[in-house]
Amino acid sequence: MKPIRSTNPRAANWWHCEQIVRVLSVGGVVACPTEAVWGLSCHPWDEAAVADLLALKQRPAHKGLIIAASTPDQVAPLLEGLSTEARALVEGHWPGPVTCLLPDPDQWLPAIVRGQHRTVAVRVTAHPVLKQLCERMGGPLVSTSCNPAGRSPARAHWQVRRYFGTALDGIMPGELGDERRPSRILNPATRRWLR
Repeated sequence: MKPIRSTNPRAANWWHCEQIVRVLSVGGVVACPTEAVWGLSCHPWDEAAVADLLALKQRPAHKGLIIAASTPDQVAPLLEGLSTEARALVEGHWPGPVTCLLPDPDQWLPAIVRGQHRTVAVRVTAHPVLKQLCERMGGPLVSTSCNPAGRSPARAHWQVRRYFGTALDGIMPGELGDERRPSRILNPATRRWLR
């Protein structure tokens, strides 16, 4: 995606966001900065887009994917089955770099997103760029590390390009957050940290 010249960073960011939203809306796969590393995103209910993302990453579908939302309301169906205590635990870590494993008994998300799991990995992001994209899309997005399987996640724009060249449908400009490692993973049902 060609950078635009603007003396107003907010205007530039708005323009890029609108372009990326258009790409996501028609089944594109994009790279986006997140809390710690660059991520790959697509619309989670567009199964062809999710399959394209998995193929780019060379990631087996059975492993499942993380989704990111801008607010807990965007993933409300996944919160309904939690106990009061588990929900308080989850929402106490959001927004932020904590991914929670939430049950999806009604199969709200497609199987290609869940993989072989009965839970879905979800975080409510505090990263301004990813948050803005979720807000403009009106719902959560797939958010998985930007790297082929077995390689280190991209931490710079040039790494995104080196890994995927022109195979991506867009790259959302922005800076990474202050986290040094990908999000921690919590199972609120057991209160165990898995990463």
